[in-house]
Amino acid sequence: MRAELALQVAALLAGAHAQELYIPTTGYTARPQCTQPPSTPTYRFEAFSFTQNETVRHAIPVPSPTTTRTYGPGYSEASSLLGTSLSTTTWGSWVPENTFISATDTDDPYGQAAWSSLWVSASLANYTSLGLYTTTVSPAPVPSSSLVLPPRDYFGPTDCYEFPDDFLFGVAGSAAQIEGAIALEGRAPTLLEKLIRDDRPKNYITNENYYLYKQDLQRLAAMGVKYYSFSIPWSRILPFTVPGSPINEQGIAHYNDLIDYALSLGMVPVVTMIHFDTPLYFLRDSNTSAVPDIGYNNGGYWHPEFVDAFVHYGKILFTHFADRVPVWTTFNEPLLYAFNFTGIDNVVKAHAQLYHYYHDVLNGTGKIGFKLNDNFGVPKNSENKTEVDAANRFNEMQLGGFGNPLCLGEQYPQSLLDTLPGATPLSEEELALVGNTTDFFGIDPYTATVISIPGEGIESCAAQNLSANALYPYCVTQEQTNIYGWDIGYRSETYVYITPTYLRSYLSYLWNTWRKPVLIGEFGFPVHAESERDLPDQLFDSPRSQYYLSYLSETLKAIWEDGVHVAGAFAWSFADNWEFGDYAQQFGIQVVNRTTQERFYKKSFFDMVDFVGARKGLGHEH
Repeated sequence: MRAELALQVAALLAGAHAQELYIPTTGYTARPQCTQPPSTPTYRFEAFSFTQNETVRHAIPVPSPTTTRTYGPGYSEASSLLGTSLSTTTWGSWVPENTFISATDTDDPYGQAAWSSLWVSASLANYTSLGLYTTTVSPAPVPSSSLVLPPRDYFGPTDCYEFPDDFLFGVAGSAAQIEGAIALEGRAPTLLEKLIRDDRPKNYITNENYYLYKQDLQRLAAMGVKYYSFSIPWSRILPFTVPGSPINEQGIAHYNDLIDYALSLGMVPVVTMIHFDTPLYFLRDSNTSAVPDIGYNNGGYWHPEFVDAFVHYGKILFTHFADRVPVWTTFNEPLLYAFNFTGIDNVVKAHAQLYHYYHDVLNGTGKIGFKLNDNFGVPKNSENKTEVDAANRFNEMQLGGFGNPLCLGEQYPQSLLDTLPGATPLSEEELALVGNTTDFFGIDPYTATVISIPGEGIESCAAQNLSANALYPYCVTQEQTNIYGWDIGYRSETYVYITPTYLRSYLSYLWNTWRKPVLIGEFGFPVHAESERDLPDQLFDSPRSQYYLSYLSETLKAIWEDGVHVAGAFAWSFADNWEFGDYAQQFGIQVVNRTTQERFYKKSFFDMVDFVGARKGLGHEH
């Protein structure tokens, strides 16, 4: 018997020279949920019949909240704390060839003539048409026929975790991308109107959410969404931007009504103060085509009047809305529009002043923070120290300029100080003022990027200016393939990949580096060429479902297995919107008909709310 076994082993060893068997170094995928031993199947015949697989959500009447929790003083008390008198007025609307304004107040620097001249001087391309609506549309109940659950994807998360009681789950949008009504009811021009492409005259309309907000909120509430994150345009509240200029009565009334209506539906408002839509006031005399030292666009944050004006604007928002809004974000992705080091420095100081005003003067009991952009930089070879250092440089340059001073009271990263022209350290007095002035670290973690050292090295690149080296100022090589040549995840557009495993590492990096609760302010996925498909195919957006469920599953692992305090997550966006140029890249969880403005729920919306609801995330109180 032993001799026979030896011959068999020898034959196997001989065959090994002709065939190789590849086995994962850690073994094949484990199935811990499979605890029963395998058995022999029993084959049989039985009567067959079709079964109904569709599931319908049935509307259940829910009484409106009878009380509203407050997070700060109401308007009368807050306005007295402001220490300055507030004047309000109205200006009307400006639509060429449709609206005719006879202004005789040419001597008033804030009068109707002055307001109209803001739009004339903005010289918008092809702004000639209005949308479908000119007044707020009353909401209609969502019919059960539009709430039929889509077929499930075959595979999905198998975790048994639950979201913490204080986890904020919601959806997000920004004013410039959804509201429309840009020159109506007193709103003044912003930078983003200048980004409209000349061949897209109706881009100014977007989703007409300014008039359809009640309908949109009703649709979100019907799906069980608890938190609604939106931005308030500076130029709609203070059309002339600067302290001492009048407040727009219509703008205040609009957002008062939006907030109150959200609360009446049992939803919680979350407000962002600026989402790229800088008033044109800060850019009227500057070269908007100049190449930035850092970031992608000139957002005017560097302007010498910006800090005082932004802080004043933030105080106006607090004065009117802080009693009902529990979560505030001062800046959305400020690095992208900072333009230079002064822009970063101004953002830090403006944010810190508003934090102190909210907590120290108003005694606000809610949360105030910021949210940043960063495609998480991971080293191409995590065992190569120089590539790890390169990844750390990339991330600290994108995040540390805000995180170091505002979270830790620490100096700007040395990489920023050594690389950006005119960069100067914060003084000890400034560090004391800005230190520990955020309640959360907001991040928009859409994807990841693989980092390695460029051929000429980091130091050589950092010593050059932008025109001399396209890698400046980060001075690292960014790729989307790992060390073995695989894409880091499923790719949609040229820049977004599904990277859930990197998200878990990212959350741990943020929590352990800056030691503040992490708020996922945006996360979302544009299915490739989705806008070119027929409506049923747009609605069945399985890649987006995979993105959301995998990201949320990894978030739960970060919370329960890694000890990371993740405060919440907001899906971007609650509907397909204007993506800074056109509608081709759709991030929404609802389709928007561009002719009728009708909305349609996508599969990913159902999948996401079911995932969170099953883990007790939809009904939480803040």
